[in-house]
Amino acid sequence: MTPVELRKVEDFTLSDLEGIRLLLRGGSVIDWHRLNFRNDAEAKALLASHEIDLSNERDLARTEEIRDRAIEYLRGHFEFPVPKPVAKQDLVGLLMLASSKGHRQMCACAILKVMHIIHHLDARELLFLLPVADEEVFHLVEQKVYGVMAAALASQFPVMEFIGGRKNKDSLYTKLLSKPDVNAAQIYDKVRFRIVTGDREDVFPMLNFLQRSIVPFNFIIPGQSTNTLLRFHDYCRSEPSLLKLLHRLQLPLDVEDGLSSIDNRFTAPSYRVVHFVAEVPVVVPPRLLEAAPVETRDLGRLIFVQTEFQVLDRETDRNNESGDASHALY
Repeated sequence: MTPVELRKVEDFTLSDLEGIRLLLRGGSVIDWHRLNFRNDAEAKALLASHEIDLSNERDLARTEEIRDRAIEYLRGHFEFPVPKPVAKQDLVGLLMLASSKGHRQMCACAILKVMHIIHHLDARELLFLLPVADEEVFHLVEQKVYGVMAAALASQFPVMEFIGGRKNKDSLYTKLLSKPDVNAAQIYDKVRFRIVTGDREDVFPMLNFLQRSIVPFNFIIPGQSTNTLLRFHDYCRSEPSLLKLLHRLQLPLDVEDGLSSIDNRFTAPSYRVVHFVAEVPVVVPPRLLEAAPVETRDLGRLIFVQTEFQVLDRETDRNNESGDASHALY
């Protein structure tokens, strides 16, 4: 079920704030040493955003198989001691242990990190082996995102503009020709979505909603975020409910040092936006799984599609379009 609640900033949990912080700076969940779920319901909500339902026998078996592979890897390569009570936990149990303290918490975090990597690599292999064109994969992402945003609009979210689209091939050629760094040949924004909120105060709640419904925090692509709109610590200090959470963040407070810079030399310095790229989890339709090679049978039913998101408020959008950052000049 798509969550259709726009959570107010004063209702943010520590887990909500950690997720937004990761998104804004383009960090990696592999750097984390704990989670912050308060109860099973919060852990299950994360799994729902991953398209995982442990009441489904197939999903449960899949998560247990990945867990066992992760434990086997840790024990075999590092002689990592995993206590039996931890090794028998289901995914919700591991998420809750990773949110606790002590040796079992450390073990749960290690297992979850390896599970994250195994799951991601299996999904990449599945996507590679599926008999499907990029266009159909992009369509699956669009169906998911449009469905979520339709529910948001029906619930009167403060969304002034929502646009989705794909880069055509001419745009891809131009982008690659314009990049001076040969290593930048990876194009992340073949599928992209743009959301304009009513006020700047709506941006944090919208980012939180996206993470709870479309882009789980652990699949933000590291190094591909640009935040020239909101100074994270300044914003948190201006909100009493967030200020209370600042000292509990797990990474040092100086990780964010001002606003991130724009690495596109064709973009004006005055351009303001929250931009990030994520691996969006998508359920593969049964008809495609049935037509896939036999090698895909043990790879699950989820794929990840790299997708670009831009979020900004209405006033910032107007300012961007009225000066040297206008799209026409770009």
